[in-house]
Amino acid sequence: MGRPSLYSPELADHICELIATGTPVYRIPEISEMPAESTIYLWMEQHKEFSEKYARAKARLADRMVEEVVTIADEADPTTMKGIEHARTRMDARKWAAGKLSPKKYGERIKQEISGPNDGPVEVSDARDRLRNLLARKRVAPDG
Repeated sequence: MGRPSLYSPELADHICELIATGTPVYRIPEISEMPAESTIYLWMEQHKEFSEKYARAKARLADRMVEEVVTIADEADPTTMKGIEHARTRMDARKWAAGKLSPKKYGERIKQEISGPNDGPVEVSDARDRLRNLLARKRVAPDG
């Protein structure tokens, strides 16, 4: 049957705290008495509460990264181009990661527009409403 699972709510909390503070999952096994990376992912499948805690930990990590962006920008050495470029690279990496970890909160906002022939850009929701109205009128009109 295999060896018994080491899973416990306390261990799950500890793992999630490590994740929320920036420890990558692949590095957790390097810490004494921690499970293998594959075990952590298996536990997420087997334990709904752990999966939910993990998701919250990743959201906290995204928030942390966004806060780090401000700190990095404030602490960059403005007297050297190397310092500025290094800070920009670190900030970009964190912004990208935060957008991937929490896209609704930190992802790129995409606004779609449809250009009409006579009246310029139209919001997608407006275009749908216009299309519904046109189709409704078409069905009612006797001659099409």
